[in-house]
Amino acid sequence: MIRYGIVGCGSMGREHILNLRAQDGVAVTAIADTHAPSREAALALCPTPPRVFTDHAELLQSGLCDAVVIATPNHTHVAVMRDALATDLHILVEKPLVTRIEDGVELVEQARGRRGLVWVAQEYRYMPPVAEMIRMAHDGAVGRVHQVSIREHREPFYPKVGDWNRFTANTGGTLVEKCCHYFNLMDLIVRERPVRVYASGGQSVNHLDERYDGRTPDILDNAYVIVDYPGGARALLDLCMFAEGTLDNEQIIVVGDEGRLESLLPALQLRHGRREDWGQRTVWGAPSGTGRGVAVRRVWDTNIRYGGQHFGASYIEHLRFANAVREGLPAEIGLEEGLRAVASGLAAHRSIDLGRPVALSEVLPAGW
Repeated sequence: MIRYGIVGCGSMGREHILNLRAQDGVAVTAIADTHAPSREAALALCPTPPRVFTDHAELLQSGLCDAVVIATPNHTHVAVMRDALATDLHILVEKPLVTRIEDGVELVEQARGRRGLVWVAQEYRYMPPVAEMIRMAHDGAVGRVHQVSIREHREPFYPKVGDWNRFTANTGGTLVEKCCHYFNLMDLIVRERPVRVYASGGQSVNHLDERYDGRTPDILDNAYVIVDYPGGARALLDLCMFAEGTLDNEQIIVVGDEGRLESLLPALQLRHGRREDWGQRTVWGAPSGTGRGVAVRRVWDTNIRYGGQHFGASYIEHLRFANAVREGLPAEIGLEEGLRAVASGLAAHRSIDLGRPVALSEVLPAGW
């Protein structure tokens, strides 16, 4: 039995409780949040009442937990993580890891040599069609990967407690808060670290009529981001957060010199087409747009007992986290990888602000 503490009982903290409730061999034994309605909502989801704290430090020192899930607002992660890393508890910390590079570097240094596992929650890679796409790409299904394209056309940011997510100072910016998942996916698919980011974006529609203590929200609601990799591959993010009128709002495309993979959500569909050399003629495959030679299938994982907000991805991530705890395995997404995803988002914001490409070396410290 792995005993979990949940620090932060807002929407994502409660989503973690629901995922854990659907699994065997785990129990939520403690929760902590400064906001009473969030604590009460989380408590109502727990089959066996956990111990309730208002102070995360008291939970961490309570002896009630083997692992802790940190799901507090983005800008508070660093303070909670400092305290959590000072214990031997296993840690699953929500994305984005931090909102500032210097905070992330501090946490990486603090974590060196500690016994407990530290895992950054980047669940998008575990969505069934996405996970299968990554497996196939790495197995050579499209040959050498040259392009990765990710499009998310969706609704605006959801309300949060105190609407903390309306301001870049709290979130790190839309391209950190929302999109570090995608930058992490790009790196994973290409299997390289990015070197350069170009971006264009703005706040065109959302939250412009809102005021908080006289301040207008400053979070972007649309952007294009291009990421360059040292081997010549490149990736594109197309984000629009006022595009509810969609069928499949998330689309990931991987193109190599021998074929193409496409993942669609929420259809849970995976498409795969290969280019075939017709011999003596310099013509490849069937004409584009015909669908000839394209395999189409729905991909699901029957081990998933709770689909939740991310098509079962959080459930799978929790299974793998628990297995790593039990087997003494390393984290699949460690602190350094989580920080690089943040760095790509921050570089994209800097590119927008400066109107020029930004090298990752401008954002990350030397040696990273």
